[in-house]
Amino acid sequence: MDDVRGDLTGEFAADVARMDAILRPEENLDLVRREFAGQNARAVMYYLSGMTRSDSLEKLLLSFENGAVFSDARTFAETSMPASEASAVTSFDTLVSAVLSGQFAMLSDAFGAAGIVADFRIYPARNSEEPENDKVMRGSRDGFVETLLTNVSLIRRRIRTPDLTVRRVTAGKSTRTDIALVYLRGKADPDYVEELAGKIGGLRTDSLVMGHASIAESMRRRGWFNPFPKVRATERPDAAAATILEGGVIVLCDNSPEAMIFPTTLFHFLQETDDYYFSPLVGTYLRLLRHLIFWLTMIVTPLWLLALHHADILPPALHFVIPSHPGDLPILVQLIVTELTLDGLKLASLNTPNVLASSLSVVGGLLLGDFAVTVGWVSPDVILYMAFVSIANFTQSSYELGYAFKFLRILTLLLTAAFDLLGFLSGIALAVILAATNVTLDGRRRYLYPLIPFDGRALSRLILRRAKDD
Repeated sequence: MDDVRGDLTGEFAADVARMDAILRPEENLDLVRREFAGQNARAVMYYLSGMTRSDSLEKLLLSFENGAVFSDARTFAETSMPASEASAVTSFDTLVSAVLSGQFAMLSDAFGAAGIVADFRIYPARNSEEPENDKVMRGSRDGFVETLLTNVSLIRRRIRTPDLTVRRVTAGKSTRTDIALVYLRGKADPDYVEELAGKIGGLRTDSLVMGHASIAESMRRRGWFNPFPKVRATERPDAAAATILEGGVIVLCDNSPEAMIFPTTLFHFLQETDDYYFSPLVGTYLRLLRHLIFWLTMIVTPLWLLALHHADILPPALHFVIPSHPGDLPILVQLIVTELTLDGLKLASLNTPNVLASSLSVVGGLLLGDFAVTVGWVSPDVILYMAFVSIANFTQSSYELGYAFKFLRILTLLLTAAFDLLGFLSGIALAVILAATNVTLDGRRRYLYPLIPFDGRALSRLILRRAKDD
């Protein structure tokens, strides 16, 4: 694309020629360039056919057919454009960005060194449906979609206060993606909002085609070796609204159905929307159970391997952990191979048509597990423990956190096999160190807050579902 810097010159033919050179309408199927004439002037329009409302264009064309009188750009935008948002602009960059984002742009020899931008946009969008990854037994069934304004509307429907602020930021040299920071004035830290807006607006990246994932990677390029996720996302408008009311900041990205939640700590990942749709007693039980099961996923197999190393000193009550059919392969190899096999089945399910995905994952898992046990490669105990780990990972919705625990579990297994009890303790210590040193994208709050630094009241609110959390 030609350089878009600079202002319009007021020379109609030269300005139109430069717009044509930048936008190249003759090479783009969906980019429309049309010339019209009014009673006293000529005009050239630019718009994307697939993102422009036809009814608004028909009204504008009808006014030209009736002999519209062109005045200066500002007056024409305010009196003659059939759009709720229309303004006069003077730079090529603004005109080009408007057209490529779906807006309508017009140049005229009566406007001088100015053009008009009007919002006739209509976005292709799917219906708002309950997210597949974050379903609830009770509560609303709507979810974010790929259209930014629709997602903002879903939040405004829940928070009807003038203090709700939606701040627009643009990032990406090629994509020029629209990003919105949504927060509550008076509750969100204004300095933090400015810092976050500065970081996002200053991203040095060519594109943000992967939505919030691209933003997260561009904001935090260092620390890739730390497996813990740097940002938490949600597809639920009710969860996003609750975060805003608590003083947090939500970042919405156009073309992405997920909202980034700031700030983020490890304990926030283990909260679920369902906790708040049940009574405090039931919500507390579900949250405590989720914590117990999920933390066990990291240590259950290394702890079992450690117990097998010391089977001779186990009390009789714990002899049931010793497999009666240990299998032909070493237990460590069995555990590692089973970990990899489970991930292979997940990948196969992701690339399998929906009508076959369930049968593939269930039947494939049963056949592989039964075959491995029958031929003696794998112990039934290994299948049992790995089945628990696999199912327990779904007690929370973050895939990134699940894989972080998987990597740490495998590392702890290897350390336990190599250094026995010292290796097991080293694996646990390394996991704590990685969590404690993981710097979130906002950089203000420690990842283990409110445990480090300790805040008893905040910790109790994250662990227990209290009535005043509603």
